[in-house]
Amino acid sequence: MKIGELAGRTGLAPSRIRFYEGIGLLKVERRPNGYRTYPSQAVLVLDLIATAQQAGFSLDEIRGLLPPDLEDWKHGSLVEALRSKVQDIEALEARLAQSKAHLVGLLAEIEAKPGEMDCATNARRVLSRIRSGEVERPALGADDVTELRKARRRRPVSTG
Repeated sequence: MKIGELAGRTGLAPSRIRFYEGIGLLKVERRPNGYRTYPSQAVLVLDLIATAQQAGFSLDEIRGLLPPDLEDWKHGSLVEALRSKVQDIEALEARLAQSKAHLVGLLAEIEAKPGEMDCATNARRVLSRIRSGEVERPALGADDVTELRKARRRRPVSTG
């Protein structure tokens, strides 16, 4: 099938399909006239890529999971990769819960501003308490924040 038909059947832009082809996730044949032709299983491959991305897999991880031929899945490797991703998500959830607890504590500390105290003085008071260890710092690291931003970009936009 040609790229326009594949785009229509998957809902993906031709540029996205070419991108996946360019990074080796999608196989394509070239006709003598230069046109791309995609096998019928390309629809399934693109659906698998989209599903894996929504589950939090990077394109590099997906490349490692997809067999060269969809008839040749490695059951053990697939199960291991899925279990590993679940563990990654659970670890991130734990760090998020810890960070949320710290932020709630920080919010309570900020809101406990004595009435006669101005905001700048209160900020110095709270920062001093954080530095002294009386108030814990949020637990998220830079990698966690990056991962959350990626997840937010991958999340479909609700229209209703």
